Amino acid sequence: MVFALREELGISVGTVTRVASQSGYGEVSLRRWVAQAEVDAGLWAGVSSVESEELKRLRQENRELRQANEILQRAAVFIQPAQNPV
Repeated sequence: MVFALREELGISVGTVTRVASQSGYGEVSLRRWVAQAEVDAGLWAGVSSVESEELKRLRQENRELRQANEILQRAAVFIQPAQNPV
């Protein structure tokens, strides 16, 4: 709605406030959504929604792999073969 209004009016000043009051959304929330949409569209530099989701997924995967590695290291202590004195 914000982008359509901007195109219709040919200006961007006040469009977020106008759409927020008409739609019932908070102005700050709508402004953040518009800013993210602009980043996703490549209009502004920043982390896109796709990149943000990928980063979140990779962090979760990294956390799980660290936990699995820690478990395997602890288990390795008990699995080591006994030393045979010669």
